[in-house]
Amino acid sequence: MKRSRFTEDQIIGILKEHEAGISVADLCRKHGVSDATVYKWKAKYGGMDVSEAKRLKALEDENGRLKKLLADSMLDNSALKDLLGKKVVTPAAKRQAVAHLVASHEMSERRACRVIGCCRMTMRYEVVRQDDPVLRERLKELAKVRRRFGYRRLHVFLRREGHEVNHKRLFRIYREEQLHVRRRGGRKRAMGTRAPMVLPLLPNQRWSLDFVSDQLTDGRRFRIMTVVDDCTRECLALIADTSLSGARVARELATLFDTRGKPQTVVSDNGTEFTSNAILKFVDDRKFDWHYIAPGKPTQNAFIESFNGRLRDELLNETLFPSLHHARATLVAWRTDYNTERPHSRLSWQTPAEFAETFTPQRGLTLRNPQSSAPAPVAQPAQMGKTQSRSLAHAG
Repeated sequence: MKRSRFTEDQIIGILKEHEAGISVADLCRKHGVSDATVYKWKAKYGGMDVSEAKRLKALEDENGRLKKLLADSMLDNSALKDLLGKKVVTPAAKRQAVAHLVASHEMSERRACRVIGCCRMTMRYEVVRQDDPVLRERLKELAKVRRRFGYRRLHVFLRREGHEVNHKRLFRIYREEQLHVRRRGGRKRAMGTRAPMVLPLLPNQRWSLDFVSDQLTDGRRFRIMTVVDDCTRECLALIADTSLSGARVARELATLFDTRGKPQTVVSDNGTEFTSNAILKFVDDRKFDWHYIAPGKPTQNAFIESFNGRLRDELLNETLFPSLHHARATLVAWRTDYNTERPHSRLSWQTPAEFAETFTPQRGLTLRNPQSSAPAPVAQPAQMGKTQSRSLAHAG
C-alpha cells in the first residue's frame, strides 16, 4: 500500500482547520491535495484527536501483520499436506521436497527449507564421491554366492580381497543394489528367567550336541547331528543319516575323541539318543561329564542352537538335496567353509579356525590335563550316578 506523505498529526491538524471554517477548496490549494483525499480523511479521522488516530494506525498495522502471518501459516500447512505420504528423512529426499515446494507453491528456497526443517546447506551441497563399479560388481557377486550374509560379513570378505572401503559407504551401495537379507519369521517363545552362560576359556572345555532335521527331494527325512566347540565356535562334526541311534552317536563321538581329544563336558538336551544306555555306558568308559539341560529350556544350550540357526538359514533352506550322498558332501563343504572362510561376529570377525590357532599352546596342555581348567561349565553337572538314574528313567 502506498505510504501517505502526511502523518496522523498533520491530518488531524488539517481537519481541525476545516472545522474552524476553512473550505475544502482552500485546504486543497493550501496543502496540495485533492478534495477526495480531504473527504476520505474526514470519514476516517473525523472527530478524533491525535492519540486516537495513532491508536487506530497501530491497530491497522497489527491487523495487517496478523493477516500476513495467517496467510503464511495457511500456505505452509497446505504445502506440508502436499508432502504427506512422502518420507523426508534423507538429504536427497529433503532436496526433492524443497524443489517440489518451490515449483508447486512458488515458495522461496529459504522458506521451503524452514517449512520442512531442512538446513540450506543441504540444498547447496554437491556430491563429490566417486562410484566404484568394480567394488559394486564384486559386492553383488559375493551377495549372490553368500545369499544369507549381511553387509557387515560381506565387508570382511571384501577387506580380505584388498578393497579399502568404509562400512558406511558399503552399506549405501548395499542398499542401492537392494541386497537386503529377508529376515524369516519365527514363532513366539515364552520369556522366562534367564541367567548368563559362563563362556569356556579353552578349547575342548565344553562341547554342545544337538540334532537338525531336513528332507530330500523325494520326501525322505534325514537327520544331522551337529557338534560345536563352545570356546572356538568350531563345527567339529556334521553327521547326516536317515537314523541316528544312541549307539551311532557314541561311535561318532569316539571317533571324534580319537582325532581331537576328549572334552571336559558335553552339553545336550534330553533326547532319547542322548539318554540311551549306549551313551551312559560310553560316558562311564571315557570318564567325562555329560550335562543335560532342563527340559524345555533350549536357551541353556544356546551355542548349538545359534549354530543350528545359521546352518538352517545359510544351507538347509537354500539347498535341495536329491540324495543322502549329496547331502553329506554338501555338509562337508559347508563345514569347511564355516570353519576356515566364514567370519564370525562374536570372534571379532575372525574365522573359528583362526581363533582356534591362538589357543595352540594351551590346547596341548588341556588335552594332557583336562582337569586343570579354571572356569565352570554352563551349569554345575549333577553327580554321575544321579544323572544316569534320571536319564534312564527319562529314557524308559
